[in-house]
Amino acid sequence: MTNIKPISDLKHYNDVLKDITVGDPVFLTKNGRGKFAILDIEEYEKSQATIKLLSELMEAEKTMKTEDEWLSEEQVKKDLGV
Repeated sequence: MTNIKPISDLKHYNDVLKDITVGDPVFLTKNGRGKFAILDIEEYEKSQATIKLLSELMEAEKTMKTEDEWLSEEQVKKDLGV
């Protein structure tokens, strides 16, 4: 269930923080509009890792489309130190 609270509830921040769980952030509103999201650090780190992975995949796809030359299996193993 979406957890939405007015930003004024931060006066009692312990009550706000107890409602935060992984995958269930608390959204804070100001003047009836969404302003902030408070989420568990584990969820934040997971989101950042996902963003980084997607960024690297997009870069690899771009390189794949523009590069004419592919690396051999041996070259990949050498580059990775395998």
